[in-house]
Amino acid sequence: MLAAIKKLFGIEPSPNFKEIMKNGAVIVDVRTKNEYDMGHIKNSINIPLNNLSNHYSKLKKDKAIITCCASGVRSAQAKNILKANGFTDVYNGGGWSSLKNKI
Repeated sequence: MLAAIKKLFGIEPSPNFKEIMKNGAVIVDVRTKNEYDMGHIKNSINIPLNNLSNHYSKLKKDKAIITCCASGVRSAQAKNILKANGFTDVYNGGGWSSLKNKI
């Protein structure tokens, strides 16, 4: 019953981001350029959420992608957009500053 409730609300176990990164994942920061310029995770790619659909070609569908933003809201949207467009190995990393401590 608990598993069904978690699935209904999209609650999943927290991914092991260190392991995902070790296997070659790409971090896509979906904040605006100004937000990104004020601080970001080293080697992340900045593709603002409102431009994501114009930049699918920068991403590989066979490579893990971790999305991040300021709080986790836009990165959740980005994860859903990418999954809806054929990217299968996508994770919501949440806020970039907390993700930075998990990789």
